[in-house]
Order: sequence, then structure tokens, then C-alpha cells
Amino acid sequence: GKPTGMLVFDIELVSIERRPQPPRAPANIAAAPPNAKKTASGLAYRVLHHGHGTIRPTMDDRVEVDYSAWTRDGELFDSSILRGKPASVPLNRIIAGWAEGLQLMVEGDKALFWIPEKLAYGAHAGSPRGALVYEVELLRIAPKSVAAVDATHERPIATP
Repeated sequence: GKPTGMLVFDIELVSIERRPQPPRAPANIAAAPPNAKKTASGLAYRVLHHGHGTIRPTMDDRVEVDYSAWTRDGELFDSSILRGKPASVPLNRIIAGWAEGLQLMVEGDKALFWIPEKLAYGAHAGSPRGALVYEVELLRIAPKSVAAVDATHERPIATP
């Protein structure tokens, strides 16, 4: 079933897609600044841009977000910006700190989260260790009927 001998391919270059530049780490990556708000769980956050509306997502919702995530030493470990496509995530399947922070936002908000290790991945193998920093823009809260759909094609950003 395999071809034998010399093969000839006729190829036409249709377009070149350039990968976006990696987002820069926030200047205050090592620690939350004094003007950051803190929750009882230890999550620190600062709103960078206020959105519109009054509805906040709940743990039963799926949201569409653009985000970038760094370790506290400034290493970028994940970004929807680099993939060129927002992420659609169910709040009940992501790390606790990110889920808590997203519930503080409305559509259009952009915020920085300083997530302590206990609200991040903890000691799960293959996951970033220690405290993490996320820059997140909440683009949309999905309708409940969409949020209930089980997405088996998701990226493994949920807590392992």
C-alpha cells in the first residue's frame, strides 16, 4: 500500500501565519502590589480594565477568556494569546484560584491574579509549581445550556 520509488509533490504556499509575540510578564510578577485586593483564601487581584454589566459567573458557568499565565519568576507557561484563540473553560474544572478570581469579574473585565500555591496546582506532577500569576480578560459568560455541555476536547488547564 505504500508508494515505491521517487515521489514528486506539487506544493503551493498559500499563506504564512505568524505566531503572536509572547506577552510580557507584569512588572510586579514576584508579589502583588500594595493596591491589590485580597480575598480570605489568599488570592490577590487587581482590575486592569473595567468591563460592562453586573452579572458575574458562578461555578456552574463556562466562560470564554483570553489569558496568559506565569510562574512568579516570570516564566510564561500558558497563554491563549499565543494560540490565537480565546479559551472556553468551565469554572468547576479549573484551578481554585482562577475560578475564584473569575467569579469576581464581569464581562469585559481584565485583571491580574496572584494565586498562592494552595489555590494553584499544588504538587501535581507535570504542572507548574508554586504561586502563579494570571492576566485574564473575561470575554463572555456562556449561556447555561452551553455551560452544561461536556467538552471532551479541552486543553488540560483543569486541576489534574
